Amino acid sequence: MIYLIPTTLGDTPIDNVLPRFNAEVIRSLHFFVVENIRSARRFLKQVDREIPIDDLTFYELNQHTDINSLFAEMRNAWQYDIGIISEAGCPAVADPGALIVAEAHRRKIKVKTLVGPSSILMSVMASGFNGQSFAFNGYLPIEKNNRSARLKTLEHKAHSEHQTQVFIETPYRNVQMVDELCHTLQPKTMLCIACSISTDDEYIETLSIAEWRKLLPLNRINKKPTIFLIG
Repeated sequence: MIYLIPTTLGDTPIDNVLPRFNAEVIRSLHFFVVENIRSARRFLKQVDREIPIDDLTFYELNQHTDINSLFAEMRNAWQYDIGIISEAGCPAVADPGALIVAEAHRRKIKVKTLVGPSSILMSVMASGFNGQSFAFNGYLPIEKNNRSARLKTLEHKAHSEHQTQVFIETPYRNVQMVDELCHTLQPKTMLCIACSISTDDEYIETLSIAEWRKLLPLNRINKKPTIFLIG
């Protein structure tokens, strides 16, 4: 079986966001596919300090991983239960773990999702926007003209289809993203900014673009995990 194991979205006590059942599953596993081995080991120790970390086997899967080499390396692990751990939140959502899940389905291996925080769903819940129809768009183009064109397309879809548009940005570019949103979108367009969700430093606010323009620069979200929603 493949277990999809959510992690915290930030510096949050494990017990605040993850059910005890997750810890029971984690203790039973010896093979893990992770984005970063060091942070995965730290997470497992937070779950249970008695977990024998050095006895576990970790397979690293990120944007630099050669998938064919990884699957060859995992050839003996498929006969056991495997856990997939993301860097933050739910694995396989905006996360390379989806490749392992797809392979599990091809091999007729059962996939089991565990309960945990998702910044996408939690931000939609808190935004006040349409939660019945929404789209997660991941990262937007880096090149300025392409990014501006993409923002206008998302704004049009939000208005014409009444569909909430959700996307993320690299934390160190958050302030620049807000600045571009304020200069690209229409004054009456609504924008929700959700930062450091579920942590003590959480900040979530929904305002019109005209109102956001009065708040620039917004340093409280600088270099912090943030999700943006257009409604």
